[in-house]
Amino acid sequence: MRARALVPLGIAALTFVCFLPALSGTFLNWDDNLNFLENPDFRGSVPGAIHWALTSTLFGHYIPLTRLTWALNLATGGMNPWGYHLANLLVHAANAVMLYVVARRLLAASGADGDQTGRRRPDMVAGAAVAALVFGMHPLRVEPVSWITGRADLLCTLFSLLATWAYLRSVEGDGSARPGWLLASTAALALALLSKGGALPLPVALLLLDIYPLRRVRRLGWGRLLMEKIPFFVVALAGAVVILQAVRSGAVLTQMASVGPVARLTAAVYSFTLSLFRFVWPVSLSPLHEMPQRISLTDGPFALAVAAAVAITIGLVALWRRWPGGLIAWIFSALMLVPTNLALRQGADLAPDRYSYLAGLGYAVLVGGGALAAIHLVRRERPTRAVTWLMGMCAVAAVAALGVASWSFSEVWTESESLWRWAVDLDPACSVCHGKLGESVLTGQAGITHVAEAEGLFRRAIALRPDLPDAYYNLGTALVLQGRYREAEAPLREYMTRVPGAASGPERLGLVYLLEGRHAEAVPLLRTALGRKAASAVLRGYLIQALEGASRQMRAEGRLEESERLVAEARTLGASPASLQAPPAMVGPPSPGGPARP
Repeated sequence: MRARALVPLGIAALTFVCFLPALSGTFLNWDDNLNFLENPDFRGSVPGAIHWALTSTLFGHYIPLTRLTWALNLATGGMNPWGYHLANLLVHAANAVMLYVVARRLLAASGADGDQTGRRRPDMVAGAAVAALVFGMHPLRVEPVSWITGRADLLCTLFSLLATWAYLRSVEGDGSARPGWLLASTAALALALLSKGGALPLPVALLLLDIYPLRRVRRLGWGRLLMEKIPFFVVALAGAVVILQAVRSGAVLTQMASVGPVARLTAAVYSFTLSLFRFVWPVSLSPLHEMPQRISLTDGPFALAVAAAVAITIGLVALWRRWPGGLIAWIFSALMLVPTNLALRQGADLAPDRYSYLAGLGYAVLVGGGALAAIHLVRRERPTRAVTWLMGMCAVAAVAALGVASWSFSEVWTESESLWRWAVDLDPACSVCHGKLGESVLTGQAGITHVAEAEGLFRRAIALRPDLPDAYYNLGTALVLQGRYREAEAPLREYMTRVPGAASGPERLGLVYLLEGRHAEAVPLLRTALGRKAASAVLRGYLIQALEGASRQMRAEGRLEESERLVAEARTLGASPASLQAPPAMVGPPSPGGPARP
């Protein structure tokens, strides 16, 4: 018993160590700022954070369980990012251990009769350990682990693995499902959905396991299997209804008229195929693979991805009798990408690396199956000790290389500027990456000391993608911070034209006019902004100052009646603030692609 316990402990320790640099990470300007730093509902108080967790649909996501864990971090460590990162690492290590437990049962069931009883054999333990380490130490895991907002993927996967483990427990033996374990599995599914909607396809994934490796279909028939899945489908349906309501209230979706069904399906297949290739060869990983302006099946990368997906599918179907696990893992990966797939919703991301966290579990188990097959080959063929040693060392070196790459990539994710410099180096044509780097250098740790560099980055972002509005807002801010108020007006008005319903555009331009002393022009802009963001005390203070300034100008011009009306309006808003502060350097509005995250 003690010897067996060392294996999961070793898996947890090795997984944890690979991501140690993340503990020195900060809050990033990639949704962390919107979730935590600039979120008064979260930072106000712990009860306020709990209320926000249970009611918020920020970005179109209802993920109360994930947000409750953030509230727990707030209660125990305040706004120190170390505790948030530690929680992410601990959940990820737990996921690696849970995959080990699940993989043992799946590998044991992959025998001729679908029986799980051989899971404690040393070869099964070794194969499952390889699967868990490949999953846990892979560089694709860096984004959800090192990014505080990425915790939704971690928790969703944890409860999905618990649901799968309970389901496997329920059907072990003669294959008849035991109600108690089925109930536990259903409850775990509900917790997964409260963490993130990515677990919606899990009931269908359990049916895949019934086909292989459990082989329950030929023993019990489809009717019985579907009947026992009814509780799962009820929970998934309820989750889908809640998620749909959250999406309607908080997400920005690309309309079918602008991106048709063929383009959506093409992007989906591209994202799905790329996830396999990144698993096999994890290079060019980035926080953002930018959505192109045009998606076409005839474009080189998309055509190649679709052709590869078709070829792989045909090959795996042909190999079904000899290697059923390959097709099951392939279908599982595609299935688990559906809720976050671009066939359903779109944003700035074309093929996010973090989406592979849950969808990539099947590939890791396949690698564990390969390790198990290699062990059986060694036993059967009995190669020389040198050959056996060489095979073992190659396996250890491959897993170690994954860990080294994860450590190195985790260092990139520790703060915003290093992250976006990495992204710009990988893709110099990424407009959003240039914009995010500009935000990072504009509000660096040493203060606002790189405004000129930020201005150049924002101008480059506009040149790359004139259709994306945030860079105009950011450029206006950079010009304001250099005292170039007249130049700032044009990009800010362009931003307002492209995002007509946002409060941030009229707010920032109103502040520019206020700083210039153009009070009468600032008043209508700040009124509009306050109408869209009524809870902002700071914005209310700026409007009061604009009203008072405009009133003084009118009184000096002899327009006393108009002056008194402005004074009365200012009094209804409250007391005048002590002084006018310069507009904040941080560019605040969410990007058009923001609601596609997390």
